[in-house]
Amino acid sequence: MSDITKQSLTELVENIKNKKLSSTDVTKAFIDRSEKSGELNAYITNDFTSALDKAKKFDQKPNLDSKLPGIPMAVKDLFCTKNIKTTAGSKILNNFVPTYESTVTENIWNEGAILLGKLNCDEFAMGSSNETSFFGNVQSPIDKNLVPGGSSGGSASAVAGQLTPVTIGTDTGGSIRQPASFTGIVGLKPTYGSCSRYGIVAFASSLDQAGPMAQNVKDCALLHEVISSYDPKDSTSIDFKRNHYSKDLSNNIKGKKIGIPKEYRVDGMPKEIEDLWQKGIQCIKDCGAETIDISLPNTSYALPTYYIVAPAEASSNLARYDGVKYGFRAKGENLIDMYEKTRSEGFGAEVQRRIMIGTYVLSSGYYDAYYLKAQKVRKLIKNDFDEAYKKVDAILTPSTPSSAFKIGEKTNDPVSMYLNDIFTVPVNLAGLPGISIPAGHDSKGYPLGLQIIGKAFDEQNILNIAFAMEEKINFKNKITDWWIK
Repeated sequence: MSDITKQSLTELVENIKNKKLSSTDVTKAFIDRSEKSGELNAYITNDFTSALDKAKKFDQKPNLDSKLPGIPMAVKDLFCTKNIKTTAGSKILNNFVPTYESTVTENIWNEGAILLGKLNCDEFAMGSSNETSFFGNVQSPIDKNLVPGGSSGGSASAVAGQLTPVTIGTDTGGSIRQPASFTGIVGLKPTYGSCSRYGIVAFASSLDQAGPMAQNVKDCALLHEVISSYDPKDSTSIDFKRNHYSKDLSNNIKGKKIGIPKEYRVDGMPKEIEDLWQKGIQCIKDCGAETIDISLPNTSYALPTYYIVAPAEASSNLARYDGVKYGFRAKGENLIDMYEKTRSEGFGAEVQRRIMIGTYVLSSGYYDAYYLKAQKVRKLIKNDFDEAYKKVDAILTPSTPSSAFKIGEKTNDPVSMYLNDIFTVPVNLAGLPGISIPAGHDSKGYPLGLQIIGKAFDEQNILNIAFAMEEKINFKNKITDWWIK
C-alpha cells in the first residue's frame, strides 16, 4: 500500500470500502503529517484526539454505503462547527464556539467523514494571500517564501501539502480558485445558491459560495456531490435537480464549443500566463472541442464593481460584531466607547478598510452614485455572459494574472493585491460556476492554473471539461516537504 497521505480521496474511499485500509489507519496518517506541519501554519484549531476516537468507532461499526466512509478532513475556519471553535481568522471571534453546525459541514459528516480541525484563512475571508489572518500568515508547501493565496489559503496549503485528502473553502471573489492556482490543486466555485450558506460566517452575502478543493477533478466532483444541496434554512439556496457529479464524470467533450474572451488579455500580463492560456486552448482542441473567440465587453468594470458591492455587504454583515452578545469585548468607559474599542481592537486593518469603504458607498448622498450604479454594472456583466453562452458551452481563461508572489510583497499595496482577483471576480458577480485546474509551471517551478467558467447550474459540464484537460495535461505538483524536519 502506497503512502496513505499520497492517495486521492477516491482511492481512500475505495480502500476503506474494500477493507484494505481502516479509518483509523487513514486518520492516523493525516494526523501524523499534520502534526509535523507547524511551519505551514495551516491549522488554527485541531481536533485530532476526537478524530481518532471517531475513526475507531467507525471501524467498529462501519457504514460502507456512505460517500465519505471514515475519511478524515479539515475545513476552512469560516464554517461553523458545533462545539468546535470557529474564528473566521479574526481576533473578534477568537473565543467563539458555535452551538450549531453549518449545513455544508453537516452534509459532509452525514456521509461518514471525520473532522480533523479548522484551517487558517484571511480574516473574514478578506484577502488574496492569507496574510490578514489574526493567527498569522500561512506558508505555501511549494516554497516557504510564497503566499498560498487567499482567502482559503490554509485550505489550499493543507490539500497541496497532503495534510487533508480534500477540503472545503469559500469563494467570494476568487478565494477558492486563486489559492488553488497558486498551490497546484483543483478548486471549484459552484453556482450561487448551489451550496447552502447557512452556518458560514458571512462576508458578502450575494457573492459568498462554499466549494470543494482537492488534488484532482474526480475528488472535487465527489465532494461537490456531497456538499451541494437545497437548504430551507438558507433563503438564497436554490432547489434544482443535482447531478451525481462523480458518477457522471466523463472525459468526452467532443463537439463542445469553448469561448476565449479577448478582454482577459490584460495589460502587463506576463508572457508565461499567455503561453499557458495558449497551451490550454491547444489542449481543448486535442480533446475534440472547438474554441471560439468571444467578447465580454464589461469585464474591465468587474473589479471596481466588486470592490463596491463586496465591502458594502461586508459593512452590513459585520455590524453585528459589537462585543455585546458574543466574541471579543474591549473594556470601555460607556457603551459607545466599548463598541468603538471592541471593533478597532477586534478587527484587523484590511477588515477595517473594507468596512470603511462599504459604509461610505452606502451612506446618504453616495448610495446612488456608487452602490446602485455598481449593481447596474453587475447586471451588465451577467448579461455579457448570457450573450456569450448563446454561442459557447463554457469559457476558458487563466485563473490568475501571475503565479504565487512572496509573503509581504504586496502587503502595503492593497490595490495591487486586489488586482489578483481580476480573472475570478466576474464569475462571482454573475453567480456562475468556475473551476481552476493546475495546468503548468512558471520559470521558477511555481504552479499556474487555468479557469473554466460554465453556465449557471452546469457544474457537470465544466467538471467534464476539466477532467478531460487534466488527463491531457498530466500536471505533477512540486511539493518538497520543506516544512518536515
